[in-house]
Amino acid sequence: MEATIDIPKYNLNEEEEKKEILRQYRGLLRVLKLKLKPGDKVLLRVAFEMAAKAHETMRRKSGEPYILHPLAVAKICVEEIGLGVRSTICALLHDTVEDTDITLDDIQREFGAEVTKIVDGLTKISTVMDTNSTQQAENFKKILLTLTDDPRVILIKLADRLHNMRTLESMKREKQLKIASETIYVYAPLAHRMGLYNIKTEMEDLAMKYMEPDTYKYIAQKLTDTKRERSKYINDFIRPIKEKLEKAGFDFEIYGRPKSIHSIWNKMKKQGVSFEEVYDLFAIRILLSSALENEKGDCWKVYSLVTEEYSPSTQRLRDWLSNPKSNGYEALHTTVMGPHGKWVEVQIRSKRMNEIAEKGLAAHWKYKEGAADESRFDKWFGQIREALNSPDDNSIDFLQDFKTSFLAEEIYVYTPKGEVKMLPTGASALDFAFGVHTAVGSKCIGAKVNHKLVPISHKLRSGDQVEIITSAKQKPNIEWLNFVVTSKAKAKIKDTLKEEKRAVADEAKYTLQRKLEAMGASMSPANLEELSAFYKKGSSLDLLYDIAIKKIDLKELKDFTTHGDKLVPPKPVKIAEEKAEKETPVKAFDKKDAELIIFGESSDKIQYSLANCCKPIPGDDVFGFVTTGEGLKIHRTNCPNAARLLANYGHRVVKTKWAKNKEISFLTGLKIIGLDDVGVIHKITNLISGEMKFNISAMTIEAKEGIFEGNVKIFVHDKEELDELVNRLVSMSGIERVDRYDTE
Repeated sequence: MEATIDIPKYNLNEEEEKKEILRQYRGLLRVLKLKLKPGDKVLLRVAFEMAAKAHETMRRKSGEPYILHPLAVAKICVEEIGLGVRSTICALLHDTVEDTDITLDDIQREFGAEVTKIVDGLTKISTVMDTNSTQQAENFKKILLTLTDDPRVILIKLADRLHNMRTLESMKREKQLKIASETIYVYAPLAHRMGLYNIKTEMEDLAMKYMEPDTYKYIAQKLTDTKRERSKYINDFIRPIKEKLEKAGFDFEIYGRPKSIHSIWNKMKKQGVSFEEVYDLFAIRILLSSALENEKGDCWKVYSLVTEEYSPSTQRLRDWLSNPKSNGYEALHTTVMGPHGKWVEVQIRSKRMNEIAEKGLAAHWKYKEGAADESRFDKWFGQIREALNSPDDNSIDFLQDFKTSFLAEEIYVYTPKGEVKMLPTGASALDFAFGVHTAVGSKCIGAKVNHKLVPISHKLRSGDQVEIITSAKQKPNIEWLNFVVTSKAKAKIKDTLKEEKRAVADEAKYTLQRKLEAMGASMSPANLEELSAFYKKGSSLDLLYDIAIKKIDLKELKDFTTHGDKLVPPKPVKIAEEKAEKETPVKAFDKKDAELIIFGESSDKIQYSLANCCKPIPGDDVFGFVTTGEGLKIHRTNCPNAARLLANYGHRVVKTKWAKNKEISFLTGLKIIGLDDVGVIHKITNLISGEMKFNISAMTIEAKEGIFEGNVKIFVHDKEELDELVNRLVSMSGIERVDRYDTE
């Protein structure tokens, strides 16, 4: 995991730097030109000079003056998100309170309460994302409160993160991984939810560039190689549609664009196909200049003209005109069969819809003026507010809950009376019941979906009509937490369970009190805390509950002593615990295995184990992760769990690289698919164990209707050997594809 990226040398002298800063500032004023009101220019100048002065001695990792970063963030806010002058001032000042001598009082004096509040929100966010996970989740709640209060905080933060991602090459490798993972885990879904599709897409692509560099380069190269023929195909596809639209008298723009590298890679993984087989590498976009009242009708007219020319896939029609997404996205998507048997996605929307699709929330505000109905954004903010008001003890789960509840794609379901309810993808009938009302959720015993009886765990789909069946005897149980994804349902179930737990725990209070008083100790919060720590319980409630259900019998109390009315735990235990805490979970050892991997700057040999979720082998891009009970685990950077681990626990990541060792073999697996021809299996085994001398651990072959699928587990020394084997297998006649999989 070494930093092998070539960093461009920064070589501007002082004079050139001043010119560059001024050039960037003028560029910012240019993009703001249409939004400037009298007096704004003066305020901007004050903000710029304040930030430049505050950051004048600071430099970025690349060597350039720090002030170029706030200028770039401010420009993204205006140009790519569509924010105005106040937000630009906040973007220029976003790092001053955290990194320089400037205080919030200074900002209040110059710019007033509105700007101060946003800068304060931005400062809080910065302190969040680099601390340990518990704090991170705690602070994330505070941020979301700011979000529901003034969403500009998040929008500026997204611009800040985008610029950091664009300039990530000058960071160390482990820092790149941490920031990229955080981006993919929190910021890209947040950008998506705010309706900023372009920013979300760029964040995903840039994160992939650092987390899966080889795949990223491969797809980027493929896109470059096929650009010419793609452009020709798009032009051939567009020509007849253009003629039809002109004939029908539409005022429109039509163009093609390639899909993002990240979405192509997702399709390749999901569909199990090669780059060449991804059917919709590009999308055609038709933008209409239509009056507001004619937009929907015009979009459907264009749809009928497109499908007259090209045959549509009935499964691939997405109608977000009738039911826009909660982030305001409106469009009509269809996938049609183009020339030469290629599927092409066509997106149809008005220019107003396009602005909302690209500028999200900022554009939504612009068009909201004068609208009477509560917008979907407002509803979403309302739901977040509700979730934040229910305090949850376990803040580590909070971020995950937030992701599944508020950052997921939505589905639309209907009540028996035909009202539309919006739920995250993966929501169950029980989620719907809690969405209707807490009392309905708590008493839910089943549901009728489209008039058919289903269990409470039934996963809902868009368009379902749901009727909830309740019973007065029903009450929530712990199993229910496995059936729900919305934070409202989870919080209410946990609250109910906690109340029940509290009622049971109360029964143990008298027992414990009697025993403590017999020892001369009191039933004080400090003593309860001491006992909870001794029995390794998270809270005094857990302790009392386990005493009540006879899981803890308190026989160890005799080992405690008292000091006044205070409990003193037994010494030997305490010493052992302290020792365990001081020892790092990664101990040096002498085994030959230590040669395999080197950590940190000092090249220490350290004990480690390989993660089962991704089974790395030497040569894979890896990182070390300090676990709480199992020492150091080595994961691949493209491991399914990597983003979550790196984003939530970045402080536990250890720099890791492979050392040369050809003595030890590693188990890995290959999935081979091909035509079931005579002798093909013999050819495969002959290549693996005969020619390349690999030991086969296990092999299963399944043939069906002329196609065979083989799973081979083999021992290899490193990735280089594995890649050579894969290439040789793929080049054999009759073999369609070879994929690595993670062995169990």
